[in-house]
Parts: sequence; C-alpha cells; structure tokens
Amino acid sequence: MIVNISDAKTNLSKLIDMVSQGETIVIAKNNRPIADLVMHKPQGKRKLGLLKGKINIPNNFIQEDADINEMFYGD
Repeated sequence: MIVNISDAKTNLSKLIDMVSQGETIVIAKNNRPIADLVMHKPQGKRKLGLLKGKINIPNNFIQEDADINEMFYGD
C-alpha cells in the first residue's frame, strides 16, 4: 500500500495497526516512494567478549613510550 505523507500523518495510528497485522506500507512524497513502514525486528543483545583469546594485549600496553612522547611534545 502506498500512502502520501499528508495521509500518513492523518492516519498514523491506523497505518501502525495495519503494519502490526503484517502489512507493509510505503510512504511517498509527491507520489515518489521514500520510506517503508514495516514491523520492527529487534536486533538482539550484543555479545561481549567476542575477541577473547583471539588478540594479545602486551603487559606494557599502558606504559608511555619515550619516542612517541618526543613526537608529540618535543624534547
């Protein structure tokens, strides 16, 4: 179903009810489709620790490096 923006603003509640029943609504501006109104699909939770055991962080990671400090701050 294609609906122009002005009609979509007026009938948003009805359109959302239609989407919740599985319908896809195309919102148009000047009869040109610009957006789809579809049912929300949750992305799921992020998984933490995906790189555990795959990368090695050296023990001196947070120690300052004299050469790098000289590049930034000079002598």
